[in-house]
Amino acid sequence: MNVLPRENHREDCPVLHRCPWGDSEDMQMRQYHDLEWGTPLHDSRALFELLSLELMQSGLSWRTILHKRQGFIRAFHNFDPHVVMTLDAEGDGLLSDPSIIRNRRKIQAVIDNAEAIVALENRGISFNEYVWQFVNHESITNQVTDYTQSPCQSPISITMSKSMKRDGFSFVGPVVVYSFMEAAGLVNDHESSCFRWAQLAQGSQSASQGLQA
Repeated sequence: MNVLPRENHREDCPVLHRCPWGDSEDMQMRQYHDLEWGTPLHDSRALFELLSLELMQSGLSWRTILHKRQGFIRAFHNFDPHVVMTLDAEGDGLLSDPSIIRNRRKIQAVIDNAEAIVALENRGISFNEYVWQFVNHESITNQVTDYTQSPCQSPISITMSKSMKRDGFSFVGPVVVYSFMEAAGLVNDHESSCFRWAQLAQGSQSASQGLQA
């Protein structure tokens, strides 16, 4: 079972420093920051879930999406792309489901993206392989001192966005794609003073050394 890092408030045990958005009294936000955001993700189903949540978040707060996460998982059948591609936004009640974001364009994008993922699989390409090729299968570690000043897109997210659109994905502009890259660990954009930045940077360095060995 995942457990949040222990924090001891004695003077000889400094409090963990987090990115400001993750240093929240909202335990779902804190847990997401500490255990998920920026951690390299290599499971195709989980990547599809994360892409779907990121596009749903467009124009909304991440807290809103996170608190509806279980509703999304239920409504989209645990984000099994083979099932999601068969759904109908209206016929399957998605547009009237209060547990999710009832935006027709976003819901249809999730369905379209499931179909695109299955099309990739039919070509022998997993969604995991497809996504990670854009960073040469290695997480990028940035030096972010203030997350509010970090970029909302990058040359890689622009390239990835164009490729995904060509391959049938919807609602995948470079800003949504960059947020997805951050969340899925393709890029480490934790603030450099955050305890997770050091943990993830060390993991990336170890992976690089392993590839060179």
